[in-house]
Amino acid sequence: MAPIKAGDKVRIDIPDTTDPDHDRLHGEMGTVVEVVEDDLGGVTGDSRDSYKFRVRLDDDEVVNTRWVDLRPV
Repeated sequence: MAPIKAGDKVRIDIPDTTDPDHDRLHGEMGTVVEVVEDDLGGVTGDSRDSYKFRVRLDDDEVVNTRWVDLRPV
């Protein structure tokens, strides 16, 4: 089961300043609009990695991210 579900309010937290998405997304807030399951967890060995989260940011942009970059509001 996904650790975060559709409807949850989240903040994107990318502390690594070398991450290409850091400047654009770090600190942005939004709402999870969809959870998409894939097989990445089988590759990494962490079942939490088997989910991608589509987040509608407060400015209406929709981004895809993993659990590791999301925090509850």
